[in-house]
Amino acid sequence: MDIVFIRGLRLNACIGIHDWEKQQRRPLVLDLELGCDVARAAASDCIADALDYEAVTRRLSALVEANDAELVETLAERCADLLREEFGVPWLRLRLNKPGAVGAGIDVGIEIERGTRAHPPASQREDGWGEG
Repeated sequence: MDIVFIRGLRLNACIGIHDWEKQQRRPLVLDLELGCDVARAAASDCIADALDYEAVTRRLSALVEANDAELVETLAERCADLLREEFGVPWLRLRLNKPGAVGAGIDVGIEIERGTRAHPPASQREDGWGEG
């Protein structure tokens, strides 16, 4: 499985359990690893055959900016669901960071992994897993 990554996607949202957090947009940072097969896109050189990271970032931006969840766990799960359902991503790792949430210079957040990550054939694996 190949991986398309998006790192440092900065978005603003109202998120948190405290009243003041619900009134003020704060920055969130998303880092994504999205499992896909890039062979078809590489062969065709056509965006229609690729996982379009511009489209992914637009949809995630809309979802995050319209957020009504209090917990980063809930928002992370919603982002993962969107990616799997709308973009057909079979596996993903998503890190949602809420900079400064518990004090200046302190980052907190969550990292989740969803779906099944396919392994390459044993003949292509560096660790020899699956060889008999």
